[in-house]
Amino acid sequence: MKDKHPQKDQQDGQHSHEGHSHHPDHHDVPSDAALRVKALESLLVEKGVVDAAALDAIIDTYQHKVGPQNGARVVARAWSDSAFRDRLLADATAAIAELGYTGRQGEHMVAVENTPQVHNMVVCTLCSCYPWSVLGLPPVWYKSSPYRSRAVIDPRGVLQEFGVELPEQVEVRVWDSTAEIRYLVIPQRPPGTEHMDEESLAELVTRDSMIGVAMAKLPQGETP
Repeated sequence: MKDKHPQKDQQDGQHSHEGHSHHPDHHDVPSDAALRVKALESLLVEKGVVDAAALDAIIDTYQHKVGPQNGARVVARAWSDSAFRDRLLADATAAIAELGYTGRQGEHMVAVENTPQVHNMVVCTLCSCYPWSVLGLPPVWYKSSPYRSRAVIDPRGVLQEFGVELPEQVEVRVWDSTAEIRYLVIPQRPPGTEHMDEESLAELVTRDSMIGVAMAKLPQGETP
């Protein structure tokens, strides 16, 4: 079983995250993989192996009902309601369930809070354990070997590659998700947002900020 305790940051190694190129000229052309998936789906439905309605329901769930918007609402509630925040830190699974977010890969949750003194980030060093119920499906980089290894070895370096520069006095804690436990980072609330309601606050929270590789912030151009 993997160590569930936070691991302190260390400085070692060099690595650059692989970016995703964008080709606008071929934006609307399905990839070969997408065409193969569609062909396989059609064949399975035709042969009665897969129920088309059930497949549509699954796709709808992951497109509209399960995703980082759920986690964003959890964070916004924690920012707005100190009693909920306390319950979230004490028993994240139960507190998250209060908002109706339960299910696969979200049965055993722990919330960790970023502060001016401590910054948390999450990794799964062995595979890709991830809280689907509040964050949706994991991004490709989260499952990659470079991220899984370097998040532990050189967390500050990884954060810098994501554009997060932390003062030296801020402690970085790395939490290792497992099959038994998954983590949700509560990012720091941006300054100047005291007037905002929960819905508006939720719009400031990104998936990456709840993994700990980004900061929640006001949209570019807006000032407190």
